[in-house]
Amino acid sequence: MALFPSSALNAGVRKREVFGWAMYDFANSGYTTVVITAVFAAYFVGGIAKGAPWAAFAWTAALSASYAVVMLSMPAIGAWADRRAAKKRVLAVATLGCVLATAALAFTPRFSGAMGVAVAMALIIVSNTFYSYGESLTGAFLPELATAEGMGKVSGWGWSFGYVGGMLALGLCLAYVLSAQAKGLPASHFVPVTMLITAAIYGAAACATFALLPERAQPRAAGSAVGAWQQLRATFGQARAYRDFMQLLVCTVCYQGGVAVAITLAAIYAEQVIGFVASETMVLIFVLNIAAAVGAFGFGYVQDRIGHKISLAGTLVAWIAVCVIAAMATTKGTFWWAAAIAGLAMGSSQSAGRAMTGFLAPPRQLAEFFGLWTFATRLAGIIGPLMFGAITWAAGGNQRIAILSTAALFIAGLLLLLPIDMARGRAAALRGA
Repeated sequence: MALFPSSALNAGVRKREVFGWAMYDFANSGYTTVVITAVFAAYFVGGIAKGAPWAAFAWTAALSASYAVVMLSMPAIGAWADRRAAKKRVLAVATLGCVLATAALAFTPRFSGAMGVAVAMALIIVSNTFYSYGESLTGAFLPELATAEGMGKVSGWGWSFGYVGGMLALGLCLAYVLSAQAKGLPASHFVPVTMLITAAIYGAAACATFALLPERAQPRAAGSAVGAWQQLRATFGQARAYRDFMQLLVCTVCYQGGVAVAITLAAIYAEQVIGFVASETMVLIFVLNIAAAVGAFGFGYVQDRIGHKISLAGTLVAWIAVCVIAAMATTKGTFWWAAAIAGLAMGSSQSAGRAMTGFLAPPRQLAEFFGLWTFATRLAGIIGPLMFGAITWAAGGNQRIAILSTAALFIAGLLLLLPIDMARGRAAALRGA
């Protein structure tokens, strides 16, 4: 923490609290890296669904269903947590839900046929829903910890630490997978173990968060679930007062849709279009995580110097370049350049977006406004991959056209970012405090 300046923190906030907060990014990153990207996704398609033509669609449908649940429920949950000063309590429930559902994925090989598919899809919906709740709630702590001038540093530190956690989980899982494969064991044996490893790391690392991170908010009027929805409707009704925040949400839907394509489909593109083999894809994932960690950490300091808006704009330009290079790549070496830029852009754009959200959110409604941010990111998670799949289908399976078309999402995000006035948005947020 020596590289982390105390001047970036609000009065009374200790560095150990920031460490506890960052440990949640460390804890939950293994879930996305192992379950959603590297291990269980492939096992679901090839092992549980037996490579059926509808397998990839079923996987995407399960993720989309979880995102839809989060979109409809998280803003109200955030409003309730703000009223009760209960972000930490709700975060504990979300953590337990994701850890248990992830561990339960270890039992999916015991089911066969349609039942196995149904059980796996149900557990993915549950685990990814609780993961998304946790991601939103931990983000809502950011403005309580960091000053407006230091929010980029703190967000970047946490996000980069998260990629380290993802690499640790993936590394341990891959070590076990390689060992099991050397013994001739099938995927139905080693995939369940990786789910237990991921769940254990998530639960153990999150304990540091609950031990070190205090709930600084003060309860307001005790609201019911109905009251939470009423508060949510009131927030949308106040959209004019927070027009820069609302503009950021629309911008987020666009560019995060492109990021979602990178997260969920990069490995598929590398193997099917560029010709990577499985071991090369594993190395690719590791390098992407390393680059993302460096990008999130280093760019956080740059962001606080040059401003949130300019920083995010720079990452979107980098994403546009990634799409063009990846679409034109005909060799593995060229694709590695696209992957390296994507890694740097991924960490920095996600960190910058979270910090910008915290900067424009009213201090008394942090969980609620981060719930709106989660709504936007999960909507993007549906739109981006579905657009990629639809274009690929329409183009007769040509993924190059689809990845080039993804650049349109980043271009739209960049154009929507330009009208945002950070000073005006911050003033509106403070008036609502």
